[in-house]
Amino acid sequence: MIRELKTLVAVAREGTFAAAGDRIGLTQAAVSAQMQRLEAELGFALFDRRGRAAHLNHKGRQVLRQAQDLLRLYGQLGSGQTDAPTATLITLGAIASVHRLLLPDALARFHQQHPHCRSHVIPGISLELINLVDAGDVDLAAIIRPPFTLHSDLRWTTLAQEPFKLLVPRAVKGRDWAELLTREPFIRYDRASFGGRQVDRFLRDRHIAPHEVCELDELETIVALVARGVGVALVPQTAALGRWPAGVRALDLGKHVFHRDIGLVHRAAPVHHEEVRALAHLLVALARPA
Repeated sequence: MIRELKTLVAVAREGTFAAAGDRIGLTQAAVSAQMQRLEAELGFALFDRRGRAAHLNHKGRQVLRQAQDLLRLYGQLGSGQTDAPTATLITLGAIASVHRLLLPDALARFHQQHPHCRSHVIPGISLELINLVDAGDVDLAAIIRPPFTLHSDLRWTTLAQEPFKLLVPRAVKGRDWAELLTREPFIRYDRASFGGRQVDRFLRDRHIAPHEVCELDELETIVALVARGVGVALVPQTAALGRWPAGVRALDLGKHVFHRDIGLVHRAAPVHHEEVRALAHLLVALARPA
């Protein structure tokens, strides 16, 4: 059961069975089998199975939070730790790129400044995390800005604007991005994601119908496929990705450039207002260094 719970956390963090498998060293089929065993053991479904994305349903999100607590306790077995006094709990949702880039420094500084607080990080994809904030299950979430207007009770703060580039295998000649999109095989950023919807809208607005060979949500894998010569791709230039690998060229879109906004969403009056605001300020400061 512990193995299945760890895999569940990975699926929630990465957004798809395939990406979770890549992250923890399992095949997509093995991840799927583990999740089926977990659902059979619990007696109910954990996911709304639509398309490629692994969307946790309401019960799935409850089990995820319980799984994270169980794994934390499991990790403390034999450590001699005793129950600490009750602390203020701050729940933070975050997409995978924010996990890797901003959270370590932000949480380290937050707990130094607010030793009375305990944090609980909920991994997930943007749409699920917005719903958790809206439902009051999460105090604050770092996500991709959605392509729709947020509910009037929710507030948005932009952390970063990431310009989309056309990634091209270095061996492929040419600098006309529109011609390359029409001519070369295309690796598509998953349309189930907010960033993938932006790509889809960009292509439709310009009446470009590329020859698709692959569609997936993991940006690192998309970049790796371009470097291996599989095709071209429209991806955001994120700090989490670092430098482009030697096997690719990144072409600017000029006046047609569009951006993926990464930011924070929270309710107008979160339960722990001062602490949530303090954590938000730390994330903003780290995302926008002077």
